[in-house]
Amino acid sequence: MQKAEDTIYGDALPDLVATMKDTVAFINGLRQGLTAMYGEDPVEHLAYRIKSDKSMREKLEKRGLPVTREAALTQVYDAIGIRIVCAFRDDVYTLRDLITNSDNIRVIEEKDYIKNAKPNGYRSYHMIVETEGHYVEIQLRTISMDTWAALEHQIRYKKDMDGQNLALITSELKRCADELASTDISMQTIRNMIRKMS
Repeated sequence: MQKAEDTIYGDALPDLVATMKDTVAFINGLRQGLTAMYGEDPVEHLAYRIKSDKSMREKLEKRGLPVTREAALTQVYDAIGIRIVCAFRDDVYTLRDLITNSDNIRVIEEKDYIKNAKPNGYRSYHMIVETEGHYVEIQLRTISMDTWAALEHQIRYKKDMDGQNLALITSELKRCADELASTDISMQTIRNMIRKMS
């Protein structure tokens, strides 16, 4: 990690890192509680980061905001980013509810791209929360949503596609996203059936 003085965050960087670690510890606490209750960890994996100096500066410039520490911390809400990847759709919403009902977290904004997918097929549940005086972007998604997003990201940055090929690939990506969403629903149904039997 960069030194505080070398980033746009300046002396706020150690505080950001501490908030990120505390939020991850809180999420891991929720995982432990759910694992004890159901006998299985609802989270397949967890990723987190402080937005890089370069990415933050580019985002501020793109939005026409001043490239300052204050703008980075108060006008852009994803200096701290956490991605929670769950095995099943219901786990996404269970964790969302637990996060929302926490006394230490204030929800600023929520966008449900699972029930209302983006036109390209992207699905995920996005939350902007405030905790310990900092904003945190939390994304919750299933394994299949995460896999699709990673592959779509790789393809989107290919520079040598003409319009016709791009349109075909975009259409195929949307089809794959819809098929994966259908599989997520089927897998959730199977798990529900197993739980009722036990």
